[in-house]
Amino acid sequence: MRHATVESVMTSPVVLVSPETGFREIVTLLSEYDITGVPVVDPEGRPLGVVSEADLLRTLAAQEDPGSLLPAPESAQAGPDGEVTAEDLMTTQPVCTTPGTSVVAAARTMSRHGLKRLPVLDEEGRVIGMVSRGDLLRVFLREDMVIRREIVEEVLGRIEGVSPAEIGVEVTQGRVVLSGTVPEPHLVPIVLNLCRSVDGVVSVTDRLGAGGTAAVG
Repeated sequence: MRHATVESVMTSPVVLVSPETGFREIVTLLSEYDITGVPVVDPEGRPLGVVSEADLLRTLAAQEDPGSLLPAPESAQAGPDGEVTAEDLMTTQPVCTTPGTSVVAAARTMSRHGLKRLPVLDEEGRVIGMVSRGDLLRVFLREDMVIRREIVEEVLGRIEGVSPAEIGVEVTQGRVVLSGTVPEPHLVPIVLNLCRSVDGVVSVTDRLGAGGTAAVG
């Protein structure tokens, strides 16, 4: 049993910009493609940074507003020609991932760094896609019958000493209810943890018994 990978949920091809791309063009691209950020790459397609809506919004927030009591934040400084470019706006040293990374690992990376998206790099370090929080959450749209089949065939069927015929598996909107019996008490947490690790599972309710004694409730 393996988790889905970033490759199965990422957006590809991805919208890319160069360091010289101007502010207005970036805003246009975000609007046109309905995205919230773009990787900034060098001529070989390797990531230099990411420009997000938050980076762009700082320019708006820095504008003069006599009616506001809040101080204006610092914004990107325009170049000699007055243009604000991706290089001025971008967050440098972006956190990235790879196509073969599991969706769980990618989600943990986003959570750890407080990110909404990750550029996806190929073996040469070039940006080939983008994965967002919304992309990762698509694993929870798996059909209940698909989740149930994986639990029965790939989880219960591979635990030594456990008979899938002795365990009832109900899946509703990703919520799993397990009933029936397993031979030994120590097998119960093993079954529960493996079922929780199946893509699309929202929760697991334990109604299992051990050694011939069914759980109550």
